[in-house]
Amino acid sequence: MNPAVGYVSIAVVTVATVLVGFFGLRVSRTTGDFYVASRTVRPWWNASAIGGEYLSAASVLGIAGLLLLRGEQALWFPIGYTAGYLMLLLFVAAPLRRSGAYTIPDFTQARLESLPVRRVTSILVIVIGWFYIVPQLQGAALTVDITTGLPRWTGAACVAVIVGVVVAAGGMRSITFVQAFQFWLKLTALAVPVVLILAFLPGATPALPTSVALPIPPPAGAGEVYTTASLLLALLLGTMGLPHVLVRFYTNPDGPAARRTTLIVLGLLSVFYLFPVSFGLLGRMFAPGLAAEPDALVLVLPGLLVPGVLGEVLTALVIAGAFGAFLSTTSGLVVSLAGVVSQELFGGSVRGFRIAAIGSALVPLAVALLTESSGLAGSVGLVFAFTASTLCPVLLLGIWWRGLTARGAIAGMASGALLCGGAILVAPFVAGGWVAVLLAQPAAWSVPLATLVIVLVSRADRARAPRGADRFLARLHLPERVPTTR
Repeated sequence: MNPAVGYVSIAVVTVATVLVGFFGLRVSRTTGDFYVASRTVRPWWNASAIGGEYLSAASVLGIAGLLLLRGEQALWFPIGYTAGYLMLLLFVAAPLRRSGAYTIPDFTQARLESLPVRRVTSILVIVIGWFYIVPQLQGAALTVDITTGLPRWTGAACVAVIVGVVVAAGGMRSITFVQAFQFWLKLTALAVPVVLILAFLPGATPALPTSVALPIPPPAGAGEVYTTASLLLALLLGTMGLPHVLVRFYTNPDGPAARRTTLIVLGLLSVFYLFPVSFGLLGRMFAPGLAAEPDALVLVLPGLLVPGVLGEVLTALVIAGAFGAFLSTTSGLVVSLAGVVSQELFGGSVRGFRIAAIGSALVPLAVALLTESSGLAGSVGLVFAFTASTLCPVLLLGIWWRGLTARGAIAGMASGALLCGGAILVAPFVAGGWVAVLLAQPAAWSVPLATLVIVLVSRADRARAPRGADRFLARLHLPERVPTTR
């Protein structure tokens, strides 16, 4: 690969990101602008921004790599990522917007009238955000290494610094412009190469020499069925607890706008995921040798299959889209983290938001530099499992069950964190057998157990149910505009 292509692509998308971000800075004035864009983002604009931040390194690079390795067994990843927004539409979007909160800790404190619940929620939001940022920085490191030959740390550091500066300068208002731009950049960056590769390949013979042919996945056994079901549960429920996704619904003008935003997101994601899937299938047919580093498939395939200058142009486009994915997802995560950290430590001021934004970018950078990626889609899937086991049950029960109490919520979040987090940490050291299978994908048992703990503790603690629960739930579920009769 020509290093100049990588340099130019990364430079162009970086400059475009900074320029778009500083355009947003011109209209960021108030605290509301920094935290929730003053709740004025319309559905199409907000849906594009959600797509920009949600379609991370796992979506742009990881899914194609998994398909290269596992074939049709990896199709559950894009299905689960997209279907998670259906759950958001049905159960969370409009009530969460009506809550009037700035952050998830705001919501849990208002719903349960408890400062300790807020503190526990804040800790979980920060942990989830940091560990979701790490794969983005590792993806940037991989991309810079492959496309330019520079040391990997430069890619991670570049993304962390750019995001920290842009978020600190303009907050949510600024990042909304950046993420909407980057969604359409990512869609174009994957769609155009796929279409042109297919145009160049009619009549071509798939390159599958025996020496590099990919193994055919074995028939699904009980372990594989469990793994798939647990993964789907993690992706479906984990989406409802992702801090950077949920904070986006606070930026809609009202509940109906939040629902329309979610419907549009479902459509945008359904279209987008056609192209990483296409890359993965094309890789299995024409470039199985890339299985040695599957996350690089999207970056390398256009140059292998399309000759000459056009191949280099397509490679440049893919690199720009991948780097845009790292920037946009990291931006959304840093905004959500900065909002929480600022409120907890700096009184919720704009200055505190800016300090928190810089810190929220630098901490995961240190983790990314000290660790190696074990597969982008897989590592992000474990973050979904952790989120599904901790924040999701409290959020759902807080919206739909009057009997939830502060002690129940804390017990459930702590149980989910210990069970799922412990499984993730122990799994690499367990080889073979059902124990290894259960630990590798813990959502199928950690989510029900955490939910059961919440319900049992809340039932035992029913005397301490929040006094304002009925009033708060009425606010969540009654329409904002009640029709008048004459």
